[in-house]
Amino acid sequence: MIAVLCGGVGGVKLVAGLAAMLPDPARLSVIVNTADDWTCFGLHVSPDVDTVLYTLAGCASPERGWGIDGDTWGALEMLGRYGLPTWFRIGDRDLATHVARTAWLREGQRLTAVVRRLGRSLGVHARVLPMCDERVETIVRVPSGRLAFQEYFVARRAADPVLGIEFDGIDRARVTPEAMEAVERAALVVVAPSNPLVSIGPILAVPGMREALARTRGVKLAVSPLVGGRALKGPTVEMLQGVGIPAEAAAIARMYREFLDVFVLDTLDRAAADAVAATATPTRPLTVACTDTIMADDAARRRLAVDILRIARSRGADVPTPAA
Repeated sequence: MIAVLCGGVGGVKLVAGLAAMLPDPARLSVIVNTADDWTCFGLHVSPDVDTVLYTLAGCASPERGWGIDGDTWGALEMLGRYGLPTWFRIGDRDLATHVARTAWLREGQRLTAVVRRLGRSLGVHARVLPMCDERVETIVRVPSGRLAFQEYFVARRAADPVLGIEFDGIDRARVTPEAMEAVERAALVVVAPSNPLVSIGPILAVPGMREALARTRGVKLAVSPLVGGRALKGPTVEMLQGVGIPAEAAAIARMYREFLDVFVLDTLDRAAADAVAATATPTRPLTVACTDTIMADDAARRRLAVDILRIARSRGADVPTPAA
């Protein structure tokens, strides 16, 4: 069993690579950030979960990295005609996902059960698991006040200086039994190269998650989201700097150090290996590996997945041989 912690567009590339290279994708569990969830037109939208589902179903838009390929925008255009805000882009087929999810949640189903139902309908074989069933909301503190993450990221295009990150409702959240089982049974846990503050951060902030990661006997491996000191997608560098964390691989490794066994750097950052290794704790040594982590296309995603499986096996992880 392999478990991956990830957000949306950045991390899902690695998830897709692993799913393609595993002989049995059903042995892959993806624990996904839900603190980006958003209520839009009265509907419960789960952007990161849906990006993972659509990608694994083979229907995600390759140009945008989110939403459904070839989707149309008739409903959104009509909503705009009625004077409603349309900055949060929802396509017509994407809208159906949000309607279904909202209806099932209103019936009293757990978010985990709803995501499983959506995944089965889309033909997804991997287990896609919300980080928790409770509602958690990422709040970004900026000079003008507090913004919900989607307002900061989409409406304002991440232009505001970031002063802090908060997770409203995290104290009431709990790791689901399914997510706990995925971590505890995993021979390998992968922290995807997602934003460590707002994609991985909320998952690790769910009470019980860090303890479960430290406790599990599987190999825990993280892939750096930085290449040459910059993020390939999103405002990771700006957000780190805004909250006073250096935009360096060692600083990110330090955020995971109480459970991490392996940190994977891009080959361009090989010179940072010693600084990353120095973040190890006395009770948990840290292996630093270097490979090409840039996932520009499907072939690169599969290549990185193979490299990760190879690195994990070198640390004793009982992971399968990649599919041909």
